[in-house]
Amino acid sequence: MKIKKNPSHMTLIRSFLLTLFLLVHAFLGAQVDLNQVHSFAERVATANDLSSEEVLSLLEKASFQQEIIDKMNRPAEGTMTWERYKNIFIQPERITAGVAFWEEHAEALAKVSADTGVAEEIILGIIGVETYFGKNKGSYQVLDALYTLSFGYPRRAKFFSSELEKFLVMSHQEKLDAATIKGSYAGAMGYGQFMPSSYLAYAKSYEPGGNADLMNSPEDAIASVANYLKVHRWQTGQPVATKATFTRKVTGLRKQQLRPKNQLSDYIRLGIQPETPHDEALAATLVTLSSDDREAHWFGFSNFYVITRYNHSPMYAMAVYLLAEEIKAQRQK
Repeated sequence: MKIKKNPSHMTLIRSFLLTLFLLVHAFLGAQVDLNQVHSFAERVATANDLSSEEVLSLLEKASFQQEIIDKMNRPAEGTMTWERYKNIFIQPERITAGVAFWEEHAEALAKVSADTGVAEEIILGIIGVETYFGKNKGSYQVLDALYTLSFGYPRRAKFFSSELEKFLVMSHQEKLDAATIKGSYAGAMGYGQFMPSSYLAYAKSYEPGGNADLMNSPEDAIASVANYLKVHRWQTGQPVATKATFTRKVTGLRKQQLRPKNQLSDYIRLGIQPETPHDEALAATLVTLSSDDREAHWFGFSNFYVITRYNHSPMYAMAVYLLAEEIKAQRQK
């Protein structure tokens, strides 16, 4: 016998849940507009075919974290020099950990690389820079981080409320416990530090037909990082970067964009030579990581630009590349 739901009864339940939510979070009133939170929950539930009770129940578990706001206002990367940045990631211990990770997951790396065309060492370079091969996946509750930034950080509230919505959808879709997932203070998670929007767009299960769990499955993370790069037009077998040497003083050179607009030959004619010979017709850009370091001038090719789609910082892309090369070299010894 099918029992019909009483509309008035459901309304009472929703009202009770909202009241409970407001009471539990009353102490946050100075930082978060709880009416805004409720409106968000109703909108997300309607737009994504979720129950408002489910969404409110999850948001009830979130708490505002002032520390997250403070970190957003003082990002460490903003004052980082290339020398300091490089020394964080290009270290013997991290390189050795990369070789060990490669050996442990050699089958998955080889298969994913063959399927996507993305070099195995580049997949490792990203996971190594992002989380030290899973050792540092973040200590913040992602739900807290996205809740805090959605409702307590007006400067980027639109972006983070969109990520919070996608996080709730992602958790439901991949059957993950949203209240227990940990990540960065900005809401990135898993071995590859995917934001929820990237998780929904690019995450893949290594096993066909499975759920993508980038928090606990290194194989899923390998498949997902490679898929991200493939979708952003990774060019199989093509170079990433090579050092650039100025053979004469070059004046009037405009600031170069990360997306290659010129050919390598254009720079060679100016007196800027690649350390390693490459096809001079290759699309290239000049990457300057420091104004006072002879080692800080590089040519970035199309694949370098693809890595910057993962993180727009040229220092990040160069760290990924250098770590990848060091891991590959050590493994081949």
